[in-house]
Amino acid sequence: MILINIIGFLLFVFTILLFLVFIINLIIFFTKKKPFPKKLLLATLTSVILFIGLFIYRNYFFTFEAINREYTQKGPGPLSSPTEKYTANALFEPYGGAAGGVNVWVEITYNTEGNKVKTVYYGDANSNFSMEWMDDDTLSILNNEPEYPTSNRSIELEIGKEIYHESGLACKSLLMKDEYEKCYQD
Repeated sequence: MILINIIGFLLFVFTILLFLVFIINLIIFFTKKKPFPKKLLLATLTSVILFIGLFIYRNYFFTFEAINREYTQKGPGPLSSPTEKYTANALFEPYGGAAGGVNVWVEITYNTEGNKVKTVYYGDANSNFSMEWMDDDTLSILNNEPEYPTSNRSIELEIGKEIYHESGLACKSLLMKDEYEKCYQD
C-alpha cells in the first residue's frame, strides 16, 4: 500500500507539471501561432488517466492482502471460540519509525472450513487491546486508550457477517463486498 501511495504521489506531481507545460505551450500556440502541442496533450491526458485509474484502484479494489506483513509482531491469541469453530489471532504492525504508531489486525481461522483465514479487523492499536468471544460467532475486540476517549476503536463483530476497517477502504472495496454483510469504519 505504501508503494501505491508513493507511485500515486509521483504520478500526481508529474501530471501537474505536464499540465502546466501544456498550458504554457497552449498559450504560445494561440499567441505566436506555433504548431498545436499534440504530443504534450496526449502525454498529459495519459498521465491524468493513469492517476485517476490508480486512485480508483486504491479506493475500490482494496483487499487485506495489501497489509504490510514484513515487520509484524504477534499479538493476543490464538483465542478459540467456545466450540472451537474459529480461532482469533491479533497481529501488530509498527509503522513510521520512532515517532510512528502501531496498526493491529485480527485474523480468524475457520477451523471447520479447512483452516481458511480471513481478516475481520484492522485499525490503529491503542494501549488497551484485548479480544474475547461473546458466543461462538461473536468476537468482542477492546481497543481503546483510557486517557483519550475519542480513540476508542472497540467493537463486537459477528464472524462471517461483519468486518471493521478504520479508514473504510474495505467497506468501499468492490472486491470484498461479497465477503461480509456489514462493514464498520471510523
